[in-house]
Amino acid sequence: NLTPVPRHGYRLGVPLPGHYAEVLNTDAEVYGGGNLGNAGGVTAEDQPWMGQPHSVVITLPPLSCLIFRPQR
Repeated sequence: NLTPVPRHGYRLGVPLPGHYAEVLNTDAEVYGGGNLGNAGGVTAEDQPWMGQPHSVVITLPPLSCLIFRPQR
């Protein structure tokens, strides 16, 4: 998110069902951010989105980058 505005309820398409761990959040306190995020992860829904068979709804902090990894 390269804007100064947080995005709550932002839907993102993902390829696999299940839980996605939030492995990097540049808004985390350890990086000097405001610690806005997704409590360590999100769970995919069976709603297709952006050409993917599943999707997650995330909180996207302002001026930040998030990386998620599927948990198997």
